[in-house]
Amino acid sequence: MSVQRQGRKVAIVGVGYSDVGRNTGLSERHHAAQAAVRALEDAGLQAKDIDGASTWGGDAVDFGWMIGFDDLRWSLNVGVAPAFITPAYHAAQAVAMGHADTVMAFRIMMQQPPSAALASGAAMLGEPSMVDAQFRWPYGNFSPVQWAGLLMNRYMHETGATEEHFARFAEVQRSYAQRNPDALLRDPLSAEDYLAKPYVTKPLRVLDCDYPCDSGSAVIFTTEERARDLRQPMVLVEASALSAIRDMNFELLPDMVRTSPKHCGDLLWSRTDLRPENVSTAHLYDGFSIITLQWLEGLGLCEPGGAAQFVMDGETRLGGKVPTNTDGGAINVGRRHGANFCIEAVRQLRGQCGDRQVAGADVSVWANAVGMFSGAMLLTKG
Repeated sequence: MSVQRQGRKVAIVGVGYSDVGRNTGLSERHHAAQAAVRALEDAGLQAKDIDGASTWGGDAVDFGWMIGFDDLRWSLNVGVAPAFITPAYHAAQAVAMGHADTVMAFRIMMQQPPSAALASGAAMLGEPSMVDAQFRWPYGNFSPVQWAGLLMNRYMHETGATEEHFARFAEVQRSYAQRNPDALLRDPLSAEDYLAKPYVTKPLRVLDCDYPCDSGSAVIFTTEERARDLRQPMVLVEASALSAIRDMNFELLPDMVRTSPKHCGDLLWSRTDLRPENVSTAHLYDGFSIITLQWLEGLGLCEPGGAAQFVMDGETRLGGKVPTNTDGGAINVGRRHGANFCIEAVRQLRGQCGDRQVAGADVSVWANAVGMFSGAMLLTKG
């Protein structure tokens, strides 16, 4: 039971995806509408039942008006923040504190060609806000893959992890994806296949990176009391945490192996009587594979410095100590900015994951981001 809960108890009652893929031809609004309608259908609710909305990017009020929400009692648009956990966290808090009764949290992702990203970044170099970036860009340090490579290289140096450990991680993730009809990458993958792929930023390879795509995700939060009358088995929000440990310079983190997930994990466990050993399933951000390993250690799901061997020993597979990223992770289901981890955690607790279902799952944790900021949410079966 929570030891630091204020206000009403909160439940997740509806989840939904849009049609997800590469270059779908759908607009941001199309993705928002599809995801919202499917989340409403999942919950057995109507658009007029929603009185709060939040999103990372885009406009929650615009989305709500388009879908047919009535006047909203609460709304929030967030930008620079640790992925989907941010609108989800605030949606749950809004319900808990009575600012709204039923809130939909969105995350819409649109695939962006690398050339457009580079052109956009180059144009920003002359801006006063780019004071730090002006010293990195001339040396080719303009992409997240650069700092992810730094994190991965430092982790391997300190822990003795090898590329073979990361090959096993990719193999396990793909084995889950093969059982998930929502995954975009489902072909068999061996450790040898992983090691044959090119480096992006050594030691980071192509299959250590999430898969760009167009996607829309929606999750509905409401009160425990309301949830008991709705369509799906109830999933309760037991505890949540947001953490920020310094500014936005990933490259200047004082410790690249123990970053904000450790601080966030400590906050999360301080807000509940549950402990890491109670976790049935974990759904941990994998914008890059090294991030998942940081979360396994930061949340205390394995020993410090032991995540790579934990994966190698099969502990993240079905039947292992902590089945992890059972949907295949964003590396395989596509870049949904962490919303997929929330949705998969919910489906595991409902018992709706088919042949990737974890038997007896009753406690799930999902988490987003790494480096200087992150967030996590602990869910339980109602």
